[in-house]
Amino acid sequence: MMNRQIAFRAGALAFLLVLGGCATGPGGDGIYAPMGGDDRTRAPEPPRTDAGKDEAEEKVWRKSEQPQQDEDPREDERRSPSYSETGSQLPAAALSLVREGDRRLQQGNTAGAIASLERAQRIAPRSAEVYFKLAEAYVRSDNLGTAEQFTLKGLSLAGNNESMQRSGWRLLADIRRARGNVAGADQAEARARAL
Repeated sequence: MMNRQIAFRAGALAFLLVLGGCATGPGGDGIYAPMGGDDRTRAPEPPRTDAGKDEAEEKVWRKSEQPQQDEDPREDERRSPSYSETGSQLPAAALSLVREGDRRLQQGNTAGAIASLERAQRIAPRSAEVYFKLAEAYVRSDNLGTAEQFTLKGLSLAGNNESMQRSGWRLLADIRRARGNVAGADQAEARARAL
């Protein structure tokens, strides 16, 4: 029994030594070279014969080093705008979940409403409307700190939609007033009036 254990350990040790030897190259150097290679192993560059050639044509550019190019003006037309830029409707699944959240809030099922609205938020993570609805649900559950955070997130996503921004600032004013932050509520109301 003891001989088997010794033989097994010796075999395992030999295997590890062989495996460890695979990680070094000739001369004991590691086989992993830094990006760009090692100066000792890099072949010398041939002398330049065509001095008139543009250097940018010969250089192979990494993506991070590429020279700036003028953007195609048609690129903006091809890019699809986000919800906040267009004020477009929510995806159907998210809209259905928002309506379900509203219905649950009316029934007094705050936890169920929050669950539905969080699902809607996963479907439409860039929708200010969903964040404002989540804030309203958290106000109902008397979690005003979380409600304020969701309102601020919604405001950051409202983009150039003035009516969405206005309702967000009003919601924030109500939340801050309920938290006892009168000065913050006044600032939020002033922002809503300025729109």
